[in-house]
Amino acid sequence: MGNGIFGIGLSALQAAQQGLLVAGHNVSNAATPGYTRQQIIQSTGGAQATGSGYIGRGVQVDTVRRVYNEFLVNQVTQAKTESTQLDTHLAQMKQIDTLLADTSGRLGLSPALQEFFGSVQDVATSPSDVAARQSMLSNAEVLVRRFQSLNDSLDEIRDGVNAQIENSVSLINTLAARISELNGTISLAESSAGGQPANDLRDQRDELVTQLNDQVRAKVVEQGDGGYSIFIGTGQSLVVGSTAFQLATTASPIDPRRLEVAYVSGGNSIPVKESSLDGGKLGGLLQFRRGELDAARNGLGRVAIGLAATFNDQHRLGQDIQGNVGADFFTLPEPSVSASTRNTGNAIMAAEISDPRNLSTSDYRLRYDGADYTLTRLSDGAVQTFAAFPQTVDGVRLSLTSGTVAAGDEFIIRPTANGAGQIEVAIQDTNLIAAAAPIRTDAPTTNTGTGRITAGTVNVPPPTDANLRERVTFTFTSATTFDVSGAGTGDPTGVTFSPGSSVSYNGWTVQITGSPKPGDTFTIGPNSSGALDNRNALLLGALQSTKTLAGGTASYQNAYGQVVSLVGYKTRELEVTSAAQASLLSQARALQQSESGVNLDEEAANLLRYQQAYQAASKVIQTANQMFDALLDITR
Repeated sequence: MGNGIFGIGLSALQAAQQGLLVAGHNVSNAATPGYTRQQIIQSTGGAQATGSGYIGRGVQVDTVRRVYNEFLVNQVTQAKTESTQLDTHLAQMKQIDTLLADTSGRLGLSPALQEFFGSVQDVATSPSDVAARQSMLSNAEVLVRRFQSLNDSLDEIRDGVNAQIENSVSLINTLAARISELNGTISLAESSAGGQPANDLRDQRDELVTQLNDQVRAKVVEQGDGGYSIFIGTGQSLVVGSTAFQLATTASPIDPRRLEVAYVSGGNSIPVKESSLDGGKLGGLLQFRRGELDAARNGLGRVAIGLAATFNDQHRLGQDIQGNVGADFFTLPEPSVSASTRNTGNAIMAAEISDPRNLSTSDYRLRYDGADYTLTRLSDGAVQTFAAFPQTVDGVRLSLTSGTVAAGDEFIIRPTANGAGQIEVAIQDTNLIAAAAPIRTDAPTTNTGTGRITAGTVNVPPPTDANLRERVTFTFTSATTFDVSGAGTGDPTGVTFSPGSSVSYNGWTVQITGSPKPGDTFTIGPNSSGALDNRNALLLGALQSTKTLAGGTASYQNAYGQVVSLVGYKTRELEVTSAAQASLLSQARALQQSESGVNLDEEAANLLRYQQAYQAASKVIQTANQMFDALLDITR
């Protein structure tokens, strides 16, 4: 009987002691990241059968368990990886938003565009003023430098994204290695403890999994032995038991300046589909790069290419102060065509801008399957299939310049990616600004009718039409017909006339109004007074508001505004979404902590409870000891 009481008291004493230890452990780790509250699980000791019935033999502590809710932990982990992705994406977007939306004149493009076209208008006002011409060239230089500066800033952002991708991949590899080590450590610890859970080690592993999800979305599958298997992307194994696999960063075979994430397997690096790596910091970086960063660069490039192409077209229709037909005012950037380093053929593809009005802001992927070419517009996935070149798509003419394309070969076409970085001012001499029109119309004072001829517009410059500046005369043979002499297309006679109708020869167009009389003549010839002529400068200035881009729906400023709006709206969207996701994360974390976190008030109560239980158990032992002493006294 005494031994039984001693045993009961001792078991109670040990249980209370373990309860005190666990409660104290909880208190000391209340602020430890990833710590899960622990509690002892106890049960009654096996009862002993007697003639009077079963007599209990005290208490036993079965295990110390974590108050762990897998569902709530998964909710927190998923909310955290979504929140980190949004926060990372937002942080990158703010850089572009600040860059493009600046209206102070230090960063944004809008002030430079306005100042340039303001100087074009000054030349139109005073075409012979050297100072106005010099201001136009200077502001053109400022404009192209602004394009280049914005492009350089986007390059810096891209390089920053590459560096962060490298850091993220390195951290993912480190976390995977530590998780795999803990898998082995936990297995060894629990097997040596008779299967009892290694709670603190499991907490450490769960915290590493949370940190891993801060970098990339990871799916965790717990195996039968308690080890974690972790998968990312489209099912690539990152951790299996005590084995960790590695990721790597490699230069894109299409664009060496672009880092790709690859999965290392058997000594080979296999690129991972970018869109499958979502969640976390890495997911946010990749989403930003393939979305808004590329769109901003291409949108800015489209403005630069559209400006250069359309301004050049109009400038070539003019005449400079020396009497020569205008040349290109800007250097027109060329599209970028990159062949994959994995191509087995030796084909060289070329692309040129055929119509800047129809340029998109997308890149294109061209693949050959051995029979047909498939061109995919990456912005929306639109696909075109064709069997031969040349082909014109969205204002870009594609051609095969040399070599042979092999099945499986791939090319990336970036029509506008180089636009902002490669635009330049092509002329440096103020005399070469073609402010005048190369033709001049005249009606002799001897004409007897009321006919009037317009100043005319030039449609096609030399050398496309070598007869542009040939003198052409219209001689009216009746009120409704005239003969033509000097036209490069011949000397037609009896041309039908109706007042106000357009007449086109040699690359120009004029209108004759009123009522000419038979014998009246009108001439169109070279402009010998170009220094004071502003007709082409007026047309150049009008380009500022002319809708020459996006299929004729946007001016230069409108097209740039679309880029700014895209970035601004996306930034605002991310701000709202990120704040909402942060709130969801806070709620999920609060719910998880309410169950698994350490409540110091509760632990203080537990300490008092186990202290009292310890004291009571001590009293049981003391009573047993007194009973034993009494028995000894009887035997004396």
